[in-house]
Amino acid sequence: MTDTRDGTTYPTYAELQQREGKLAGTSWGLFPEPGRGTPSFIGPDTVMRARDCIRTGTVFGLDYPADAFDPGMSLKRRAPRHTIYSSHPAHRDDYLDGYYLQGSTQIDGLRHRRADDAGFYNGTPDDRIIEGTPDLGVQEWAEHPIAGRGILVDLAGYRDRLGEPINHADGEPLGLELVQQTLASQSLTLQPGDILMLHTGWCEWFLGLAPDEKQRIRDSRKATGIAQAQGFVGWAWDNRFAVIAADNFAFECLPAVQGSPFRESAPNDDGMMHQQLLAKLGMPLGELWKLGPLARHMRGTGRWDAFISIKPLNITGGTGSPANATAIT
Repeated sequence: MTDTRDGTTYPTYAELQQREGKLAGTSWGLFPEPGRGTPSFIGPDTVMRARDCIRTGTVFGLDYPADAFDPGMSLKRRAPRHTIYSSHPAHRDDYLDGYYLQGSTQIDGLRHRRADDAGFYNGTPDDRIIEGTPDLGVQEWAEHPIAGRGILVDLAGYRDRLGEPINHADGEPLGLELVQQTLASQSLTLQPGDILMLHTGWCEWFLGLAPDEKQRIRDSRKATGIAQAQGFVGWAWDNRFAVIAADNFAFECLPAVQGSPFRESAPNDDGMMHQQLLAKLGMPLGELWKLGPLARHMRGTGRWDAFISIKPLNITGGTGSPANATAIT
C-alpha cells in the first residue's frame, strides 16, 4: 500500500492485480467521487502547495487553436467551420459546425474508452454511455476543475543534448527508461497528485510540415509516443499522477509496439494502453498539448514545475474536451 500526501492510502499497482474478477487491475470503487478518477489524488492541500511553483508570474496557454490539426492524424476528425452572423448592425454572434471535441489539444474523458475485458470505468453499464447521460462525462472536471502541480519532462531536449533527436518521421516509441532518465537529468522529484507533461516536440514538428507531408504521415499511421508497457502503467499509478499529458497525437505511440502486453486484453485497440489508463485506472490522458513554449521557458529558468489548471468544456456526458489548460510558472 502507498500513501498520498494527504494521508489517504491506496493499493500499489501490483496489489491492484490481486483484486478479484473484473476489479483486477482497476481502481474501481477506490475514490470517494466515483466518476472523478485519478484527479482525486489532488486535494485542497495539494493545490495550496502547488502555489510554490509560481515564481516568475509567467502564464502559458497550453492549447493549440481548434483548427490547428487540419489535416491531422485522425482519419475522421476535421477542423470546425466557424460562422459569424449579425441580426442588426450593432450585433455579432457565432457558432461552430462539425466541432470534434478531441480534434486539437484535448483531455480524454473516462467514457472515451471501454476496456474490452472489463467494461467502462467503475463498471458503468454500456447503455449509460450515450448522449444526455452524465456518467463518466467530462462535466465532472468542468464543474470541479483540475488544478495542481504540473511537471514537464523534456524528452525532446534530453535527446537533443545526447545528439540523438527523437525520430518523429518513423513514429519512434519512447520507453519508460527514457522518461526516468530525463527526470533524473532534470533533478525532478515526483509528488502524489502531480500532472505529468511529456514534451516530445511532435506537435511542433508535425505542424511545421507541408500539407502533403502531413497527409503522408497520417496515411502511414505512425506517430511518436510512449511505448505500450505494463511497467509504464504501473509506474504512472504508483506515482499517483492525477493526469498524464503529452504533445503528441495519442500520448502513446501509434501503432502499438509489436510486443505490447495488451494485445489480448485490448483487441479492439490493437494493443494500445488507453483502456488500461482510462477504463481501468480512471487516469485522464492529455493529447496534442502545446508544450514547446513552456519547455523553452523552463530550460531558461532551470525550473521544471508549474501551477497547472485544466477546465474542460461543461458538456454533460462528453467523452473528451479541449483541455483549456494553463500553466503559471
